Amino acid sequence: AQNRAVSGIVKGSDGETLPGVTVLLKGTTNGASTGVDGSYTINVPAGNKSATLRFSFVGFVSQEIAVGDKTTINVTLVSDVQSLDDVVVIGYQEVRRGDVTSAISSVNAQQIKDIPVNSAAEALTGRLAGVQLTSSEGTPGNNSVQVKVRGGGSITQDNSPLYIVDGIQIENALSVIAPQDIASVDVL
Repeated sequence: AQNRAVSGIVKGSDGETLPGVTVLLKGTTNGASTGVDGSYTINVPAGNKSATLRFSFVGFVSQEIAVGDKTTINVTLVSDVQSLDDVVVIGYQEVRRGDVTSAISSVNAQQIKDIPVNSAAEALTGRLAGVQLTSSEGTPGNNSVQVKVRGGGSITQDNSPLYIVDGIQIENALSVIAPQDIASVDVL
């Protein structure tokens, strides 16, 4: 059976290209992902006139498009606002908010913006349940802050929390991020 290549570009409703969109030939395991520039190429059986491509991406409404004789299919995905509210990124996976079994304390950008502070640690002080922030005041040039979540639990190991910023682990994030750059902070 001969295959033919179908390619195109996937964009969001704002016109920006979407990298990492899953493109799947419906009814098969044949799939591809869009690249950094939103482009994809997938092989479709040449004789299959009823082939359908399914485009899916977290936070967007999935779309199915019949291939027919086309060799280029450009797609615009519409954001699914309701879906975005249901997903919590918890450092090691994405989970629906209702499926998280631990407590989540949150502070958003509006709450941080209302407080005139110099550091992210100062902005979070007293705002997150179960979080204790201790600064090393009095030492010139030392802005370090010790953070404990729900108390210290280890005698031999470091008690500092794991910071995940936009999916990337960062050491001592509260001292390197400006409070104005924070959209929200969730503590699990």
